[in-house]
Amino acid sequence: MNNNGVMKHIIRVKKMVHLAIRLEWISKDPFANYKLKIFKVNREHLSEKELATMESKVFEIDRIDMIRDLFVFCCYTGLTYVDVINLKHDNIVEASDGEMWLRTCRQKTDIPVNTPLLPKAVEILKKYKGNPRAAVTNTVFPVISNQKVNAYLKEIASICGITKNITFHLARHTFATTVTLSNGVPIETVSKMLGHTKIATTQIYAKVLEKKISEDMAALKSKLANLSC
Repeated sequence: MNNNGVMKHIIRVKKMVHLAIRLEWISKDPFANYKLKIFKVNREHLSEKELATMESKVFEIDRIDMIRDLFVFCCYTGLTYVDVINLKHDNIVEASDGEMWLRTCRQKTDIPVNTPLLPKAVEILKKYKGNPRAAVTNTVFPVISNQKVNAYLKEIASICGITKNITFHLARHTFATTVTLSNGVPIETVSKMLGHTKIATTQIYAKVLEKKISEDMAALKSKLANLSC
């Protein structure tokens, strides 16, 4: 385990210790003078170009094609592996305005998630409508283990010329950073769609991208040019 992995386990142990103190099983907190040291990490994500490359790539092998579709679907919905693999048809609803929405609860936190589906996500849903493998489990997509998914994603990345270490959770990071925040979606909205209980959790994705800097500076140049006229 790395440092942050150890810290997460210590946080869980501390919760048990605090419970023991409240129940008067122990009288002193052994963690009283201990400070957690969590290092900041750079949350990797796919760029617009990398995502477009993966979307447009034609795969002849069905298993690879399916994993790519699952990954891209989560890039446009923000779902985790466990949430997308357990997704039922009842979770896809049509709103009064005719738009398709995703209504589910995160398995990890049981927090409701309500997200309008983007066109690419709807396109993938249509592709798997009536899929015989998915029909066996009564899920939207065929069920496959997380271990196999991540192994196949390594193949996909290699074929697409993507050098980043791609795991399925990278799709969630891509949704937060590339698809939503970098396109001007407010962080409060993104937090709600991701099912976060705290806005601080979402802020780890709120990095300033080069694309955003370029757009902001272009707008500033245009404004300054108008003022000088």
